[in-house]
Amino acid sequence: MLKSQLRSVSDSSITTALSPQPVSRIRVAVVCDYLEEQWPSMELVGNMLASHLAKCCVEDIQASQVCPRLHRRASRIPLVPAKLARNIDRLVNRFNDYSAFLQPRHVEFDLFHIVDHSYSHLIHSLPPNRTVVTCHDLDTFRCLLEPDRDSRPCWFRAMARRILDGFQKAAHIIAVSAATRDEILRFGLFRAEDITVISNGVHPVFTSDGDQATDAAAASLIRANASGPRLLSVGSTLPRKRIDVLLKTFAAVHRVLPAARLIRIGGFTHEQRRLAEELGVNAAVISVPFLEVKMLAAVYRRCDLLLQTSEAEGFGLPLIESMACGCPVLASGIPVLREVGGQAAAYCPVADVDAWAQAVIQLLTEKAEAPSAWELRRARSVAHAGAFSWAANARETARIYKDVLQHANA
Repeated sequence: MLKSQLRSVSDSSITTALSPQPVSRIRVAVVCDYLEEQWPSMELVGNMLASHLAKCCVEDIQASQVCPRLHRRASRIPLVPAKLARNIDRLVNRFNDYSAFLQPRHVEFDLFHIVDHSYSHLIHSLPPNRTVVTCHDLDTFRCLLEPDRDSRPCWFRAMARRILDGFQKAAHIIAVSAATRDEILRFGLFRAEDITVISNGVHPVFTSDGDQATDAAAASLIRANASGPRLLSVGSTLPRKRIDVLLKTFAAVHRVLPAARLIRIGGFTHEQRRLAEELGVNAAVISVPFLEVKMLAAVYRRCDLLLQTSEAEGFGLPLIESMACGCPVLASGIPVLREVGGQAAAYCPVADVDAWAQAVIQLLTEKAEAPSAWELRRARSVAHAGAFSWAANARETARIYKDVLQHANA
């Protein structure tokens, strides 16, 4: 419902109040990403925060999701290549249209919450002392903070500088993990007292209790009638996700267990598809685009093991989503994934394909030969995921709003 509400926002009707409330409550604009950018995780965060503020903090908070519709300009010019046109439209909308959209709205809200740090340039058009930003990771700023690690052209660095300058104006930062907070502090971007760690939650649709119709559709989508274990990967194709490690690991597993299948949600780049062909596993890989949450939950329930091969993350939503659905997790042993997965997940060194392949085979052997141990692993996963609540996130976030507004009005 929230998604359709948000899409109804137009330039003349800019907000969607989630419930009618007295003006004495804090009027919060939950500033969301353009839906047309198609970032499922950011869309999820904005929707879940806004809906749970309305459910859990209705006495104190009047929350409205704010997002204009993306205006296409370059995309309508026939001779402009599609990818270039899309990027031009994104930049113009992000850095010009959205800012112009927000600028006259200061009086409509007491506080603004930008739910994606990569939109922090919008603070230049907002009252900084009344603006909160959720920071998921520092990738957007990597070319400035660690240029040797992430070399970018001048225009990209200028864009990142504009975003970072806005980011550092925020009254308060919500970090989605302690690992993200620690990295913000390491680069001296904020004082410790201006950062609060509030974990993401689990969407209520991610549960081990199945939905018959959706589960049947998911089974057909991933060809679940075929025998053999099903390994799962969910997420974008960004380099830090190490899809190369995923494919090489699967190739090693496939040599031992030829019936194994890899389910990839989020697709592949051209280079990643070529690697799958070179490794000889293309026919054993089922690739589908991002799914709506009910179908994604059903896919989690139909798979045996989630592989999270990332070398860097800000949080790792697929970990807790998978666990909540009763699908155990094998993840890279980086601090943030250990923080999120706790003792309920299993871990491997980053990019150590031999270790990954061995761990996958051991876990699948446990499932086949020690069902009671496997069921205990699944139960630990479900219990661990239960600690990640959007209701708790909303309540903690509302507390931050009150503190920020109190300081702004002092």
